[in-house]
Amino acid sequence: MLECAIHAPTGDDVFGEDPTVLDLEAYAADLFGKERALFVPTGTMGNLVAILAHCHGRASEIIIGSGSHICLYEGGNAANLGGVHTRQIPENEIDGTLSIEDVRDLYRSDDDDHYAQTALVCIENTHNLMGGVAIPKKYVDDLGEVARDELKIPLHIDGARIFNAAVAHELSVSDLCAGADSVSFCLSKGLGAPLGSVLVGGTEFIRLAKRARKRCGGGMRQAGVVASMGIYALEHNVERLAEDHARATWLSRELTSQGFFLPRGGQVDTNVIYFGLPEDSLVGPEEFEERLLSEYGVRISGGYSRKGFKGALFRVVTHMDVDNEGVERAAEGIVNICKDGTERMM
Repeated sequence: MLECAIHAPTGDDVFGEDPTVLDLEAYAADLFGKERALFVPTGTMGNLVAILAHCHGRASEIIIGSGSHICLYEGGNAANLGGVHTRQIPENEIDGTLSIEDVRDLYRSDDDDHYAQTALVCIENTHNLMGGVAIPKKYVDDLGEVARDELKIPLHIDGARIFNAAVAHELSVSDLCAGADSVSFCLSKGLGAPLGSVLVGGTEFIRLAKRARKRCGGGMRQAGVVASMGIYALEHNVERLAEDHARATWLSRELTSQGFFLPRGGQVDTNVIYFGLPEDSLVGPEEFEERLLSEYGVRISGGYSRKGFKGALFRVVTHMDVDNEGVERAAEGIVNICKDGTERMM
C-alpha cells in the first residue's frame, strides 16, 4: 500500500486533474454500478455532501434512523451546516431497518406552508449501533422503490462498512446497492486505507456533491497519494473481511457462554460486537475498561445504550490488524477481569 502511494501519479484534484483520484473514482463508480463517484477526506463529509446535494433547495428535511451515525455521531452537521431538518425513526433493534410504513407516514410534501419538504431518506448498512447488522438487498430494493416511485425522493446509504454487508450476504456491492440512489463508503476501517471515503451516484448528483465538498473544505490538491492506497484497499482487502467476521462470531460465542449480555441473542453478522457485563461481574464498567487496557493491552469503547442498557454496553470491532491470537487474548482479558482472575476460560 505504501509502495502505491510512493509511486502514484498526482495532479490537482480541486481542478479534477489528479489521475490517481480519477482512477479511484472511476473504479468505485464501476464497482457500485453508478454513473460517477467523488473522493472525500472522511465518511462524515461524504454523508454531509450527499445530503447537501440531494437537498439542494432550502426548507428541506430528511428521514433518518434515530440510532444512525448521521443522527448521533456527525455533529448534527445536516442541521447546523446544511440547514436541513431531520426526522428520526427508531430502527428495528433486530435487523436495523426503518419501518417502510413509518417512512411513508413521516413523508411531507411542499403543499403545506407549515412543513419542511421531505427530500431524502437515509439508511445505514452495516448498522453500527445495531451491532454491525448487514441489511439485506430485498429491504434496500423495497425501500428504494417506495422512495423513488411513490414518494419521489432518493435513497442514500451510509455505507461506511458496506463491503462488510456485501461479504456477509455474498453479493457484489452493485447488486446490494442497486435500489439506492447514492452510497458513501469508507476506504479506512476494515479496508485498511489510512483515510478517505468515496461517494457514488448519478452524474448531476456528483456535480452538486463536488460543489458541496468545496464549501465544506474538502477540496484536496495532490490527493493521489492517498487515493492510490484506497485503490489498493479495494483491490486487495475486500474478500478478507470474512476473516474479521469469523473472529467476531467466535468472540461473541465465547462471551455468551461466559454469561455476558449480547443484543440480538448474540447473533453477529459482520465485525461489530456489543456486549454488557455479566450480572455477577466483580468490576464496574469504568474499572473494567481501564484494566482491560492496562493489563491486556486491549482497547474497547464503552458507554453505549440499547433498550434496557443505558450507557452499559461496550463495543468491540475486529479488523485486519487483529489476528486470532489477538482475539483470543481479548476474550481472556474480558472474562478474567470480570471474574477477577479467579476463573479462566478453557
